Amino acid sequence: MSEKQISTTALAKELGLQAKHLFQSLTDAGCILRENEAWVLTNKGVEMGETMKSHPQHGTYIAWDGKIKEYLSEIGGSDKLLSAITLSKHFNISKFRINPILSELGMVQKNVKGWTVTKLGESLGGKQFEYEQTGVPYVCWDSSILTNKRLLETFQSVQGTPAEDIKEDKLPSSSNFRDKFEAKHRAADGHYVRSRAEMLIDNWLYMSEIVHAYERRLPVEEEIYCDFYLPVGKVYIEFWGLENDERYAERKKEKIKVYSKYGFNLIELVDSDIQNLDDLLPKKLLKFGIQAY
Repeated sequence: MSEKQISTTALAKELGLQAKHLFQSLTDAGCILRENEAWVLTNKGVEMGETMKSHPQHGTYIAWDGKIKEYLSEIGGSDKLLSAITLSKHFNISKFRINPILSELGMVQKNVKGWTVTKLGESLGGKQFEYEQTGVPYVCWDSSILTNKRLLETFQSVQGTPAEDIKEDKLPSSSNFRDKFEAKHRAADGHYVRSRAEMLIDNWLYMSEIVHAYERRLPVEEEIYCDFYLPVGKVYIEFWGLENDERYAERKKEKIKVYSKYGFNLIELVDSDIQNLDDLLPKKLLKFGIQAY
């Protein structure tokens, strides 16, 4: 008995792919082509044993058997791009949480409808698409995203199995920074920070009811930490407090390069800004769509 043949849409569902991506993979492989607003088999597709079938409601369509899955696997088409739904199945996380998690990591951003890839997301293999009928944007990913260290750590934390913390920045000039400056200043929200200036910044954010994280690791390959991170607006705040220290200056230079490389939203503060936070921070935050008062 021959194996049951299925439509391209059904095949895409079995493979965990967007139908649009599967059509593109099959086109790239030379199995089908678009002709008179319809998909038809090429000679290569016919030689592979695929057929055209008719349905009383859906009209003529291409029918595939199990051999196409093996072929797609060989050419890399079946796992070329992964949708958010595919990621949710792989990591056993609700499909409704995938894009918000990717957004928190700076890989995608929310559009009026749908999601768009960021500069960081593009560097990690994210590809931008939109649904043909609605125009709603969405992002799919290269299979390499499945081994991304920061993504894996985040999913582990979401599922209640935190990854092992990395204790130090790996920038060449910061190896002893976190040990040298102990986090002993307690801010109003309970955060322990490393200087009085950082405590004043933390207190200002807390009293302004702006959700923030302290010393959050950046979601990039380089293992570095920001001073503060604001999930709303995806904004990072860096306080540069040791401008006259040569090693610190080198560390600052390297960190700024990373922020620029990935297009992250960055607010920079120095000692002279600390006594004027009420005037400076609202203006700086407003540039990223965050209203302080």
